[in-house]
Amino acid sequence: MTAVYSLLPEGRHGLLAPLGGGEDIDGYLAVGGYAPLASPDRLLDRIAATGLRGRGGAGFPAAVKLRAVRDAPGPRVVVANGEEGEPGSVKDRWLLRHRPHVVLDGVRLAAAMTGAERGFVYLSDERAEQAVRQALAESAPEVRIDVVRTQHTYVAGEESAVVRAVNGGPALPTAKPPRPFESGVGGAPTLVANVETLARVAVMYSRPDEADSVAGAHLVTLSGAGAAGAALAEVPAGTHLKVLADLCGHGTATAVVLGGMFGGLYGEGWTDLPLDHDRLKEAGGALGCGALHFLRPEDCPVGVAAEATAYLAAQSARQCGVCVSGTGALAATLTAAARGEAGHDSVDKLRRWSQQLPGRGACGLLDAAARIVGSLLAHFPDRIDAHRPSACPACEGAAPEDGRRFTVPVP
Repeated sequence: MTAVYSLLPEGRHGLLAPLGGGEDIDGYLAVGGYAPLASPDRLLDRIAATGLRGRGGAGFPAAVKLRAVRDAPGPRVVVANGEEGEPGSVKDRWLLRHRPHVVLDGVRLAAAMTGAERGFVYLSDERAEQAVRQALAESAPEVRIDVVRTQHTYVAGEESAVVRAVNGGPALPTAKPPRPFESGVGGAPTLVANVETLARVAVMYSRPDEADSVAGAHLVTLSGAGAAGAALAEVPAGTHLKVLADLCGHGTATAVVLGGMFGGLYGEGWTDLPLDHDRLKEAGGALGCGALHFLRPEDCPVGVAAEATAYLAAQSARQCGVCVSGTGALAATLTAAARGEAGHDSVDKLRRWSQQLPGRGACGLLDAAARIVGSLLAHFPDRIDAHRPSACPACEGAAPEDGRRFTVPVP
């Protein structure tokens, strides 16, 4: 079971209310939802002033993306991206299931700020689709919003894959440029924004006095193996990772997988890291989608890395030869190491691949696999060689391709 917590200061408004059940239109209107937007430019300036970053993984400044679409010629489109490919993240599906109106309100506001004439909600979760369609029937927003459901895969939420799927094609990444803000849905400049990002825009508009705290807070998904639980939590900016580990019973963890799989492994010193894009980047990690997977003292980071790379290799769109061969080689070499079958050159090969592969695929999947391996070598430099004489008992059964170690049920 996945617990739900809010660590926001008392009196602050966040995204995890209502904690029980879903929101209805009357309840959402009562807290200021769907209020007329008199000055789109003023709201956009407020978003820029707060420094709101996208919550889909890259952490790109939201105002920059909004302005890029606004300033592009011709008709424009807004897409709320609710397809979270990371198996360890549940925040987007929770929002769509339980707070669809705040997401739709964010789409409406984004459309007003960019001058978009059309909106879409893009998702793969059946319960989320039902909730969004019900909310659309209740609210009838002034901009036309359609729902597009796709198959759940790791790459389906990548922004060019989103555009391709909304256009009626497969949910697979495309080569860039052009970026969606240049040519997206139907060839129109398109804003592809994560649903949490749009929900935060809606709360910032209805609660302007809390705009800074709303923009700085994060929804995070916490998990780990063993008897301790998983959790979805809303936390203030700068919350230390040790606080989050303690929250869900993983306080004795010795390492953490950051940002879903995109942020890599972090060992000694992880307890001192704050939940902050810039600080995590300086430390060699990444916040990504805000999913954190904690490792117990008895967990082996080699086996965890082997499972992560095996999952990513299986999830490859198989469009880029370098991704297919690169993720496959990383996964196979780590799996061999976990089984005590590493060659004498395994570490050298893994180090070389982790440095050479990033940036060579059409999406971030190959980068994630390379970062997992690079961070393993940086934080646990001797562990692969320590596996060579014999198989590691903790790694027994490592490298399932279904991502089960990292998968969290939606609360």
